[in-house]
Amino acid sequence: MSQFFDQVYQVVQKIPVGRVTSYGAIARYLGHPQSARMVGYAMNVSHNHLDVPAHRVVNRNGLLTGKHHFPGCKLMQQLLESEGINIKNDQIVDFKDFFWDPNLSLPPLYI
Repeated sequence: MSQFFDQVYQVVQKIPVGRVTSYGAIARYLGHPQSARMVGYAMNVSHNHLDVPAHRVVNRNGLLTGKHHFPGCKLMQQLLESEGINIKNDQIVDFKDFFWDPNLSLPPLYI
């Protein structure tokens, strides 16, 4: 599992500022399309890795489902808003405009 988490963190580190991706998109990129929940678990414990921008990973509908794993009540939202992403009712406004797909943006992963 640690190797999988490390691969997740490597992908998350490549998400550009002002963009977001989903747990499922990362799982698909890593060749484990049924492992979106495991990507979520990796994000939940990623706070030990200061260089992992976990706030840029949301659910497939743009909901800030991981917000409870950030200190404070609105930190995830504040971090995204500081990057120019609008949030309303814990959901990214115009989610498709900010979505970054590692499957389209990164070279194929050969595991």
